[in-house]
Amino acid sequence: MNEELKRDIFELSGIMSVSGFESLATEKIRERYQTYFDEIQVDAVGNHLLRRSCGRTDAPSILVDAHFDEIGMMVTKICEGGFLRFTSVGGLSQSVLQGADVVIYGTRTLRGIITSTPPHLRGDSEDILPEAEELLIDVGYPEEELEKIAPVGTPIGFAPRYRELAGGALAGKSFDNKACGAIAAYAIAHTPRENLAGDVTLLLSAFEETSRIGGVAPGAFSANPDYAMVIDVNLARVPHTPKSETVPLRGGVSLAWSAATHRELTAMTKALCQEKEIPHVMVAAPSSTGTNSPTLNLVGSGIPVVDVGLPLRNMHTYYEVIAPEDADALCRLVQAFIESPALAERFGGRKEELPT
Repeated sequence: MNEELKRDIFELSGIMSVSGFESLATEKIRERYQTYFDEIQVDAVGNHLLRRSCGRTDAPSILVDAHFDEIGMMVTKICEGGFLRFTSVGGLSQSVLQGADVVIYGTRTLRGIITSTPPHLRGDSEDILPEAEELLIDVGYPEEELEKIAPVGTPIGFAPRYRELAGGALAGKSFDNKACGAIAAYAIAHTPRENLAGDVTLLLSAFEETSRIGGVAPGAFSANPDYAMVIDVNLARVPHTPKSETVPLRGGVSLAWSAATHRELTAMTKALCQEKEIPHVMVAAPSSTGTNSPTLNLVGSGIPVVDVGLPLRNMHTYYEVIAPEDADALCRLVQAFIESPALAERFGGRKEELPT
């Protein structure tokens, strides 16, 4: 992996975008990507649409979606002694909450630590994981100050820490799914304009972690693509996990066969992987992919969609892990997808073929 892509993954993943607060990231997204895209639009939902034109008239419209929201927390109560009560936003893993280092995004940012009861004091409850609502965040500020800095409704995220493990794997928070967004943005930005098979929109969609409909529906309605790729992380295999529900780390991208995706577009994307020698595995997701694909597939008059996965370990924790080999494979596939004349020819006239 080149250093620029690694930096992009760390930088984009480190931006606060707790589900429902994605629009707070607009300034940083514009600052990072405005020189590479022709237009960056933010809608009322908090979707970011980054557009790049191929410069030709009557070109097909291609959408690449990677949801931008992250799991997090929200302040529900301010307690005596400098503590905050909170609730989860999205599917937080209870097993890693106690002792976690967090950032409270109030009128100014504060660091805090989620409290943990020592095992010496747990008694009979030692083996029971407390719910998020039973825990507190130790901030250290007086109650009166916290009322002004972090009122009820303030978002909270895991502290952005990133590192490279032995063997080159990358570890840090919120790779789900901002690593995919960073990789897609890099691929689109570094594809020569004359090589684009159509006008490309990168949708950094909102609200995926907290809704099955999500922001992808209005975002895709605005983009009105002829065909689309949804990118999300996929469960990477660790010991004692079923092979049928996981994919190998360093095995390349995953492509899903599903009732929620377009079979021909999926087959043609698989053929692209074979042609370009991009490592990939095929997975079965019969009724749903667990991503934005089922929603995107049903927007407007229907959008052909292929579902692509990036293997990730430790999903929904503060140290998720991805492999640079898989990130490179995804980058190459996005580039091949938006350059493919075969896809543009097959799906480019789709809207005109539909009855009015």
